[in-house]
Amino acid sequence: MNYTAPMLTLPATAEAFGTPSSAQAWLLNGTPLGLAALLLVAGALADAHGRRRVFLLGTLALGVTTALGAFAGTTALFTAARIAQGAASAAILAGSLGLLADAYPSGRDRIRATGVWGASVSAGIALGPLLAAVLSLADWRLAYLALGAATLATAVTGARTLTPPRTGGGGAPASTPTGSGGGPAPSPGRTAGTPAPSPERTADAPAPSPAGRAGGGGRPDLAGATALALALGALLTALTLGRDGWLRPAVGVLLLASAVLLALFVAVERRRKDPMIDLGLLRRPAFRASTVGALFTGLAVIGLFSVLPSLLMRGQGVAPLAAAGLFVLWSGTSFVVALQARRLAGRISAPYQLALGFVLSAAGVLPLLGTVDAPAVPWPRLMAGLVVAGAGSGLLNAALPRLAVDSVPPERAAMGSGANNTARYIGSAAGVALMLALSATDPDTAFAASAALALAGAALTVAGSPRR
Repeated sequence: MNYTAPMLTLPATAEAFGTPSSAQAWLLNGTPLGLAALLLVAGALADAHGRRRVFLLGTLALGVTTALGAFAGTTALFTAARIAQGAASAAILAGSLGLLADAYPSGRDRIRATGVWGASVSAGIALGPLLAAVLSLADWRLAYLALGAATLATAVTGARTLTPPRTGGGGAPASTPTGSGGGPAPSPGRTAGTPAPSPERTADAPAPSPAGRAGGGGRPDLAGATALALALGALLTALTLGRDGWLRPAVGVLLLASAVLLALFVAVERRRKDPMIDLGLLRRPAFRASTVGALFTGLAVIGLFSVLPSLLMRGQGVAPLAAAGLFVLWSGTSFVVALQARRLAGRISAPYQLALGFVLSAAGVLPLLGTVDAPAVPWPRLMAGLVVAGAGSGLLNAALPRLAVDSVPPERAAMGSGANNTARYIGSAAGVALMLALSATDPDTAFAASAALALAGAALTVAGSPRR
């Protein structure tokens, strides 16, 4: 909800801050920038210091920074608050999927759990703009105050319900408790009917890894995180400036700087004994499919639908509540499909489910061509396209978390989820900047680019992947 709320408040926020059109991408991109920069760090910290601890600290920080964002008075301060919210969200995402991997080690229960996780993402995506549209009738800042309060309440609830593991001397996990039947007792946040995690792992127990992380003791990889954040910042700035001319020298220099910084990030990760991401994982076809799928989900899907409500409000004069309703149609369809996608398990592999999701997304975007500049809103065509694209998004949201944790060893589950979500938010940040730049002259160019990127994502995710 926090991620998508600015989609509906963008016009009012830009007006309040006097933000020029060329800089409005930053009002949307603050959170994905923070997410992309720190998700890998959060994943490594969750693996080393406990998924519950990282999850709860992230939830608390998100509540505080979201509420503070409501009091921002300038574009720079609001963007800074959104970046901080992204950093807090990184801890939540990495910790939450790691907790799921602990509670549901494998099999259909994990498929069901990750499907619910994906459906919850879709529900939050839907409700964020709707809440923002309703509260912005009074004041756009109320949306952020309400979200901040709700997140703080979630942190309090989580601290009470996610029971910390018992530890023995020296902070090591105590022996696994047993239930009344002599088997392992349910782990925190897990009912008695669900599979128990392996005896060696608990929610806040440091994860084992090759060499026992002796090289760094779980210390954050600040050099790698800084290089990645600067590379993404340079890329986003280049894409933002591109709306005024893609051949300008500044755009080329920034793109070159982004490439150099990305190469520096790779070099840093290869030299570290405890990297944010083990680059050797890229040799796994499933991990490559997960990463590529997440990247193109951000570029093709999240990038376009993050700016679509604003395009409709400005191009067709659609009221905020009506725009929110259309967004709910897309994301609500995504929510329902993500819940039902577990029925595909065993029939189609996760990479091929991703490919199907991309194809449906492209098929749903193509009917949107001409809708923004039409003399009147073509409601039937617009709504039909949103339903089809929403179904594709649901398949993507259900497959990505499952593939993220299944494609890596159990002790790397948080790293796997962190890498997957990093790729998604790098893609979404770049996608938002690209779609805003392309739509400045012709919204149909953005729609066509989204469809083309989705088809490219479909082809790349199935390259070298087994059908089952």
